[in-house]
Amino acid sequence: MLRSRCSLLAVAVLLLLCGPATASRTAAPAAAAAVAFTVSLPAPHTHLLEVEMRVRGGGAGQTDLVLPVWTPGDYKIRDFARNVQAFAAFDAAGRPLPWQKADKTTWRVRTGGARAWRATYRVYSNDRTASMVDTGRVGERYGFWNNTTALMHVRGRLKTPATLRIAAPPGWKIATGLPAVPGSPDTFRATDFDHLYDCPVLVGEFRTHAFAVRGVPHRIVVAGPGSYDARKLTDDVGKMVEAAARLMGDMPYTDYTFLLLLVPSVEGGRGLEHANSTAIVFEPGSLSDDGYAASLPLIAHEFFHLWNVKRIRPEGLGPFDYTRENYSRVLWVAEGFTDYYKDLILRRAGIISPEEYLAALTRQVQFLRYTPGIRRMSVEQASLDAWLVPDANDENWYNAFSDYYTKGSILGLLLDLEIRRRTAGSRSLDDVMRALYAEYGKRGRNYRPEDVQRVCERLAGVSLADFFRRYVRGTEDLDYGPLSAVGLKVGAAAGPDGRPALRTYLGIQARDAREGPIVDAVYDGAPAHQGGLNVGDRILAIDRALVDTETWRDHVTAKRPGEIVRVTVERDGELRTFDVTLAGRPPHPVVPVANPTPEQKRLFEGWLGAPFPAPGGASTP
Repeated sequence: MLRSRCSLLAVAVLLLLCGPATASRTAAPAAAAAVAFTVSLPAPHTHLLEVEMRVRGGGAGQTDLVLPVWTPGDYKIRDFARNVQAFAAFDAAGRPLPWQKADKTTWRVRTGGARAWRATYRVYSNDRTASMVDTGRVGERYGFWNNTTALMHVRGRLKTPATLRIAAPPGWKIATGLPAVPGSPDTFRATDFDHLYDCPVLVGEFRTHAFAVRGVPHRIVVAGPGSYDARKLTDDVGKMVEAAARLMGDMPYTDYTFLLLLVPSVEGGRGLEHANSTAIVFEPGSLSDDGYAASLPLIAHEFFHLWNVKRIRPEGLGPFDYTRENYSRVLWVAEGFTDYYKDLILRRAGIISPEEYLAALTRQVQFLRYTPGIRRMSVEQASLDAWLVPDANDENWYNAFSDYYTKGSILGLLLDLEIRRRTAGSRSLDDVMRALYAEYGKRGRNYRPEDVQRVCERLAGVSLADFFRRYVRGTEDLDYGPLSAVGLKVGAAAGPDGRPALRTYLGIQARDAREGPIVDAVYDGAPAHQGGLNVGDRILAIDRALVDTETWRDHVTAKRPGEIVRVTVERDGELRTFDVTLAGRPPHPVVPVANPTPEQKRLFEGWLGAPFPAPGGASTP
C-alpha cells in the first residue's frame, strides 16, 4: 500500500484523471486567452502536427510570431523553426495576410491593425533519439511534444494567457500538466507562455496509474511497448515523492504527472523537468526487472528538479529568453545537487539499501578520479559552457570538459557532510536547500554563485572560501576528508596478496554497434592513447582472437597490468594493428571505517536514515 493520506475528494479527482482525455486538475477560470491554439494530428504516421494560432490584437501594421530555439532545461540551441512548413496567415474574413521571414525563427505578418487574425502551419516531429524528450515525436501509436517546439508566441507578449485545444485521432487520450478548461473538451489553459512552454503534451495510447501523496493527486503515464510491475512502480514512486516532500517541507503543486515513454530506438534514458510534470524516455526494458533499479534514479532526479531549478532558480534561468542561450555558472548546483539528492531520496525512502547507495557513490568517485577533463575545467566554467556540449558526449569531451552533474553531486556530498560535522549534525545540505527555497524560490528571486557559498557558510558556521576556491572555481583534486564525519573513507581495495588490487585499464569508451565495438573516445594519456588507437576504430581482434561487442572487454580484463595486447582494427577502410601496453588502476570504493565512533554512527544514521553497516554484514534497507 502507498504511504499516503488520500481524502475522498482526492480519490474522486484521481478517478477523473483516468478518463479518455486525462488532464491535470481543473482550476478556476483565468482571464480570456489572447492567443488560442488548436493542434491536430490528422495523419500521425506522417509525423506532422497541424497548428492553428488565433490571435486577438496585434501591432498597428505588423506582428512578429516567434518560435523558441530551445527548451528550458535542455541547454541546447535546436532551432525548431527548421521543422516548420506551410506557414500562412489570414484575417478574420479568411483573406490571406502577407508575411515574410524576418530571421530564422521569426515570421513577420502584416496584419494592418486587424483585431483578430490567425496563422496556420505544420510542424514535422520525428526525433528518434533519446533527445525526443527535449523535442518531440509523432507516430502511429502516440504523439509527444514540448510546446516550445510547436507553438509560436507574439513578440513582446509572453505574459499573455493562452489556450490549447488538442484534436487527437479517435480513441486517443491526452496527458499534460496544463489545467483543463471547464466545459471545453480536450482544451487546456496557460496563465502565460512560460506556463504553456513548461507543460509537454502526450496524446495517444498509454496506460495511467494514479495515486495520491498527502492528498495530492499524482499519476504515472506510460506509453510505448514494455512490461513492468505497475503496483511496484507506483509504490516506489509514491515513496520517493513522500521522501522528497519531507526533505523540502512542502508540495508546491496541485497535481503532478510522470510521462514515461518507452521507445525501442533509443539507448539508455533521458529526462526533462517541468514545474508539475516530467517527461522521461527509456528503453522498453527499463521498467522491467533487468533495468528497473537503474531507472528509478533518473525518475528521482527529474522529480527533485521541481524544487531545484523550477523554483529554486539560478541566475540566467528565468525569465527566459527563448531566442538565444541563457547562461548560468551554477548548473553544478542546479543539476549536480539534484543528482546528489536523487540517490539520497531513494535511500531515505527505503527503496535502496545503504550498501547500494555506497556502491553508486563509489562509481561516481571512480569516474571523477579517472576522467581527464575534470582536472582541466572547473564546474563553474562547465556550467557556463553547457551549451557547447552535444547530446552525446563527443570524442574529446572526456578529455576537455568537466562533468557538472557528477562533480556537482560529489561537491554536494562533501558540503553536506562538512556542515554536519561542523554543527554536530544539527544542520546539513538539506537546510541549505530549504534556505535557498525560502530566500529565493518562494520570493521569485534568482540566486547567484556567491549566494550558494554564503548560505552554506551561514549554516556551517565557518568560512568555506577555500573549498569554493579550490573545487568550484578551481580544478584541484577533491579532498574526501569530510566522509570521515559519518565513518566512511575512500579505500584502496587489496588483492589476495595484500597489495592494492589493480584493474586492467585500456582507456577507451566503445559503442556496441551492430558491426562490432567502435571506439567513441580515447582517454588522454591512457594506454590506448599511447598505443595509437583512435576514435572511429572498429575493433576486430585482440591477440588474433576475433571479438565482438560481447567479448572484447573480456579479452582485456583477462590480462594483467603491464601485458601487451595486439589490437586489430578497421580504420578508414584499412586493417591496422597496434601493440598496446595495458596499465592498472586501483579501485577506490567508498567503505565504512573499521571502528567507527559513536558520533560517526549517529551522524551516519542522521544522513542515510539507517544504522551504521555492521562489519562484513548488511544494514537494513
